[in-house]
Amino acid sequence: MDSDRLGTRISIDPSSRIPPFEQLRAQLALMVASGRLRPGARLPTVRGLARTLQLSNGTVARAYRELDYAGIMVGRGRRGTFVADAPPNAYSTIEQKRHLDQAARAFATTVRQLDLEDEIAMDAVRAALADPPAAQP
Repeated sequence: MDSDRLGTRISIDPSSRIPPFEQLRAQLALMVASGRLRPGARLPTVRGLARTLQLSNGTVARAYRELDYAGIMVGRGRRGTFVADAPPNAYSTIEQKRHLDQAARAFATTVRQLDLEDEIAMDAVRAALADPPAAQP
């Protein structure tokens, strides 16, 4: 998968307390667990993905290393980085539900803090689900 295509599916929030390498690592692991990135799929080069996401090469390299350590990705030297042939399931169904519930609660809190109508919030969710996340500067 080229860096531009993969980059449009990844969203890095520079204002988050979660370091960018961890945001990237978690999103790639989830893409593997969900089947969006299939076993054997070639990942973009570190430089290519870093350029697309406007991150440092070191940030992307660290995320790739963490995924390699976890057995989710495999570095094959000059040939590139690939999704492992038999990656471990990054998230169990219970963990997926827990992550989704946490995100939903955080979103609901924001909606209440902004004093928005439920239907406006649901429209925002529908719109967000309809469009892939854009790479953020």
